[in-house]
Amino acid sequence: MKSTTLAPAHPLTDGRTSDAPLVQALRGVRPSVTPVWFMRQAGRSLPEYLEVRRGTGMLEACLRPELAAEITLQPVRRHGVDAAIFFSDIVVPLRLAGVDVDIAPGVGPVMDQPYRTAADVDRLVSRRLDDDALEPIRQAVALTVAELGSTPLIGFGGAPFTLAAYLVEGRPSRDHLAARTLMHADPETWARLVAWTADLTGAFLRAQVSAGASAVQLFDSWAGSLSAADYAARVAPASTRALSHVADLRFGPDGGGVPAIHFGTGTGHLLPLMRGVLVDAGLTHHAVGVDYRTPLDEAAALLPGVPLQGNVDPALLAAPWPVLEAHVRDVLQRGQAAPGHVLNLGHGVPPETDPTVLTRVVELVHSP
Repeated sequence: MKSTTLAPAHPLTDGRTSDAPLVQALRGVRPSVTPVWFMRQAGRSLPEYLEVRRGTGMLEACLRPELAAEITLQPVRRHGVDAAIFFSDIVVPLRLAGVDVDIAPGVGPVMDQPYRTAADVDRLVSRRLDDDALEPIRQAVALTVAELGSTPLIGFGGAPFTLAAYLVEGRPSRDHLAARTLMHADPETWARLVAWTADLTGAFLRAQVSAGASAVQLFDSWAGSLSAADYAARVAPASTRALSHVADLRFGPDGGGVPAIHFGTGTGHLLPLMRGVLVDAGLTHHAVGVDYRTPLDEAAALLPGVPLQGNVDPALLAAPWPVLEAHVRDVLQRGQAAPGHVLNLGHGVPPETDPTVLTRVVELVHSP
């Protein structure tokens, strides 16, 4: 694969984030303190988020550069986390490609219709995500990075299966029956659909990195509903395709690649396959995110030599502090089994979380 050097002013290239604890951990190097950030740290748990987003729809907020940048920065200011995660939604690339999708309060992504037939998919894949449509994303990233200094920004994108599942189901689903049916009933149509969603997410991730993100995370919300055989045959190639969009991007004198994290929920049985996606995509530095169901030392045994991210149980954020503290310390200890460890939750921050608890967790992780 031909490599592409990031711009001289990119935070990885000019040195602002190349030695940040997060980047070191994702490269398999143990920094002096374990880096910590939280999935969904920018969002409903913060009163300042609720204030700044008042009267603004979710997708509108994602596509207003100044607002998206402000929301991305809020948890960094409040909690002192070691990374910002770009404020967006996995369906933003669908909207930018012209798909009629909205985020219904209390429901989630809702499409104008379910896309379940070959004809439906034909109409979808005829749409293209023009590079110009990604300009609000690049602007938001640039505004964010200008304020972050040495704190890395993580680019964010939804995995092809999760996007395809939303499209086929038409809305959130508990079991993704329609999507799993399509992948077996019409494998050719399924393959075209996930290749298309892969390229949307890939372009979305590349735009974020090119504009200043120092790492990326591919988030597969619904992959846990799949068997290992179905994931390997019908999903992993598309996830590889998505991540390959950033695999050629290099920085520094050694030509190091942009680090990537692959995370899914309920994916303990898929962890080696998810690592395979990262390797097959050609990513030189990568980590596997582990949800709260699989202890990190067990994950490390499945993934020898691989940096890990995770995996504090979000439910314990509402437990008494001694219970949460003991749990965080246990996660840190188990994370020692991996060559690098980024402390995170085993899923996202619940909206009812007391923000002061998150700040206290960061202080605990950073303490000697």
